[in-house]
Amino acid sequence: MTVDATRSVVFDDPVLEAAIRGGLDAVESMLRESVKSNYPFVTETSRHLVDAGGKRFRPLLVLLASQFGDASSPGVVPAAVAIELTHLSTLYHDDVMDEATLRRGTRSANSRWDNTVAILTGDFLFARASEITADLGTEATRILAQTIAVLCEGQIRETLGPLDGADPVDHYLSVLGEKTGSLIATSGRLGALLSGAGPAAVDVMTRYGATIGMAFQLSDDLIDVASETGQSGKTPGTDLREGIRTLPVLYALRSESPGSGLRSLLLGDLYDDGRHAAALAALRGHPAMAEARATLVAYATEAKTIASDLPDTPARAALLALADFVVDRSG
Repeated sequence: MTVDATRSVVFDDPVLEAAIRGGLDAVESMLRESVKSNYPFVTETSRHLVDAGGKRFRPLLVLLASQFGDASSPGVVPAAVAIELTHLSTLYHDDVMDEATLRRGTRSANSRWDNTVAILTGDFLFARASEITADLGTEATRILAQTIAVLCEGQIRETLGPLDGADPVDHYLSVLGEKTGSLIATSGRLGALLSGAGPAAVDVMTRYGATIGMAFQLSDDLIDVASETGQSGKTPGTDLREGIRTLPVLYALRSESPGSGLRSLLLGDLYDDGRHAAALAALRGHPAMAEARATLVAYATEAKTIASDLPDTPARAALLALADFVVDRSG
């Protein structure tokens, strides 16, 4: 599958576009080399999601952040690869926990092989990411290790659910900040840091990454409900079936009175195809979708405000366009 993360951004500057395309080609080449093993089967399982393609959103952000320093610095592309490997490893683990059968339009690793193979492949990719960052210095290694810890904490918090008395929406957004926002924040941080950008740019790119990461995941939440064709690369309504209460579901539960039809559906067994289809159809027409989209727009707008503190360059314009893309992709 062809990967073209530059479709996520409208570039007004052809020089920048060429530089980003070249950087992504280098990332793709190194990514494929990094998942090779002495054992052909491990190479096959590790390449499974690499070959399935993807938006390469995180490497794209690394490369854009590097434009505020020396984008040709030798650590930029390896950092992008290490972050994408970390992301891919979490997808292998997530699919096991969610018992997913489809990922990026193809069979998930746990479905194609089994849970053990998927878990160990994810661990292998974590190790490869750590190996790459070890060559980037102790600070980069520490930053990525801390980020992985936050990712794991977020996954545990999601698994346990909100504490008694905690607001489910606040809990969910906090978990998203850990599971998704943290790695995208690290993408912006390492891209700026390893390019030699100044402290102000590193700080802005870290905050921008954290905020656009939230918007990106909320966009996926909306797509999962609204898509008729698996736009997200997963079967529509996968999160709903698995009992994962994304923002539209949480808003609907908060607004529906006890005993309402939709509330009963959402709190019931959604592995039943008929109940799942009914819940999905009702949720698509519910005001909760507009409320969730308003939250997405708020995060994207905040990301643009943060990026406005950067120098007025083509890279900044691309970051602003990226925030618009994240909103537009949700429909």
